[in-house]
Amino acid sequence: MNIIEVTNLQKHFSVRKHFSGRFGSVRSFFSRESTRVRAVDGISFGVEPGELVGYLGPNGAGKSTTIKMLTGLLVPSGGDVVVNGRIPHQERQQYVARIGVVFGQRTTLWWDLPVIESLELLRHVYQIPTDLFRQNLAEFTEMLEMEPFLHTPVRSLSLGQRMRADIAAALLHNPDLLFLDEPTIGLDVVAKERIRQFIQHVNAERGTTVLLTTHDLADVQRLCQRVMIIDRGKLLFDGRLQSLQNQFGGKRELVVDFAQDYEAVAIEGATVINYHDSRATYQFRRGEISASELIGRISSQYRVQDLAVREPDIEGTIRRIYEEKLLEKE
Repeated sequence: MNIIEVTNLQKHFSVRKHFSGRFGSVRSFFSRESTRVRAVDGISFGVEPGELVGYLGPNGAGKSTTIKMLTGLLVPSGGDVVVNGRIPHQERQQYVARIGVVFGQRTTLWWDLPVIESLELLRHVYQIPTDLFRQNLAEFTEMLEMEPFLHTPVRSLSLGQRMRADIAAALLHNPDLLFLDEPTIGLDVVAKERIRQFIQHVNAERGTTVLLTTHDLADVQRLCQRVMIIDRGKLLFDGRLQSLQNQFGGKRELVVDFAQDYEAVAIEGATVINYHDSRATYQFRRGEISASELIGRISSQYRVQDLAVREPDIEGTIRRIYEEKLLEKE
């Protein structure tokens, strides 16, 4: 049984029309004319318990609107959403007791209180048993290296420290499901990796289901096996990350170190894009020839010392999908 079940989910907003005047385009606060914006336009998907799913899309695609409906912050305009056996916007009190939410741009902690006091307050809010609270606090403090700033007011934390504290706060009550909206935004490389390791641990060791929205595709490569791509309110892709790469990754590269110099190293089925000091880089299109077939052709004609296949990076693949609207064509 899916922990998240979304069927034909919709969210529409009415936006007042602009009018053009002497000083440019201006929104009229006196006009009743408005246009309907379909922020989420009939999407359907399911998420099984224990999955870690990336929910991707460009700015304005409808990602955050979806998350807000899944967490009960927004009421859908149409369709059905059932999460953990409950309808989020109708059963909020019982529902939020079993989920954790982190919005990268906002904190759930009390701004003027030390981190430890915010966490203690959340213990009472969620009615967490004392033994469980102490166990989780000790584990999260160690894994997220929070000891140096536990007694520091939240307003004085760096962005990386605050994000670690927010993630710990979202998991104190052992939720079944964790929603992460841009959890690594604005962080340095070290802070990002620490948070990724922690998310991976919580998913693998505790079985916590995670739905992750992010613009940092290194997060996706590091954490997610399955991805969903949304654009202009419509779900365009739902499948394994490797399937996305196989389908839309474009050209692959084969780097070959030859055992000796050759005047020419052309091979059928691939293009030589660089050849220098006995090293050649071939480019070949996925689906037209396999890497093993290409390696076999090269090995039968030349003496090879070493070789490596390079896959297109996920960032390049996603960018190409958006720019060329490949999913819409599919």
